[in-house]
Amino acid sequence: MRLARLILDVPSPEALACFYVERLGMTRRSCQGRILVGYDDGEDTAIELRPSQAGASYAHRRIDRYWKIGITLPNVDIAYEQLRDGGVAVTKPRQFGDIGYMCHLDDPEGFKIELLQHDFEGNRSGQAGDRTSLLGGGARIGQITLRTARLEAALAFYRDRLGMTLLSVQPVPDFGFTLYFMAFTDEAPPVDDLEAIGNREWLWRRPYTTIELQDFGGASTDFVLPDAGAAGFAGLVINGAGSHADMLVDDGGGAVQLLA
Repeated sequence: MRLARLILDVPSPEALACFYVERLGMTRRSCQGRILVGYDDGEDTAIELRPSQAGASYAHRRIDRYWKIGITLPNVDIAYEQLRDGGVAVTKPRQFGDIGYMCHLDDPEGFKIELLQHDFEGNRSGQAGDRTSLLGGGARIGQITLRTARLEAALAFYRDRLGMTLLSVQPVPDFGFTLYFMAFTDEAPPVDDLEAIGNREWLWRRPYTTIELQDFGGASTDFVLPDAGAAGFAGLVINGAGSHADMLVDDGGGAVQLLA
């Protein structure tokens, strides 16, 4: 099985696709009339941009079930300089605790994007990245991040029901959450302890997309999905599910479509 697509409903799919292609180095794909953007040869997870029924752009809220995509790449500094010099508002890269070296931006419709370097600050090779390529080359959609206040239900769905492998657990106590990373893979991290910091740079180099659950244990309310017809997160598509063509609902009420 493979995490094939993240679906976002947006007012202007064509314009947003141009941003992902021209600024973030993705390619546009054709698939039965859908607007898809993604990296590499089509095996990487793609973003499907669908027209929303309402005209307003997406306005991110901390109560939203969907948080962001994470783009992993060899050299965040090159990516930051290119975006800044191109007039894109982007935060200055920094090492966030023992998680990773990263920066953040919003796309033109207001969706959050994290740029996450393969190496921690100070560990990057001097030869990493290519200044002649967008974002320095080597970019992939590394994470799709969903928030949850019901971790056990989330793990029961993504790990136990769909068969994803839990690869890393990353507590962030200063901010009151823990991150859980899962993927469709038979790989095992190099260190058996899933909380080991030594697994994290390995994780940022993986050639597949992970589901990142941001768990706020003890949160008083569940996180929410967009109103019907509004811009925002519309679901996930998973390929390789045998003969299935089912629409499931995950622990947060999100749509997960299984395709053969």
